[in-house]
Amino acid sequence: MPRSSKKWERIRRYALGLPGAWEDNPWGEAVVKVNKKVFVFLGLPDSDPPTITVKLTDSHDHALSIDGAQPAGYGLGRSGWVRVPVADLEADLVEEWVEESYRNVAPKKLVAQLPSA
Repeated sequence: MPRSSKKWERIRRYALGLPGAWEDNPWGEAVVKVNKKVFVFLGLPDSDPPTITVKLTDSHDHALSIDGAQPAGYGLGRSGWVRVPVADLEADLVEEWVEESYRNVAPKKLVAQLPSA
């Protein structure tokens, strides 16, 4: 399995491990949802470069500073969604962004099940 596919799978597993998270493929690409709301767009495992799209508040500016990052399309960028290439990023940082996006989207009762930020 190529390195980028391994990272994609690690990010996917991490997202699915969050309380109430489940996978869907509404447009032929993987997304992870909580309460029918997307909190991370994963795309395809073999996309080049692999990217994720997450809703960030605290880390928004940092994510946009990554080479190749951009506000998400379809008007989502105005709400804090950022598309970030993840091939050269540490998996721990990407997982932090996935959790931040989850905290921004999930109901408070599920967020309360997470360790303190």
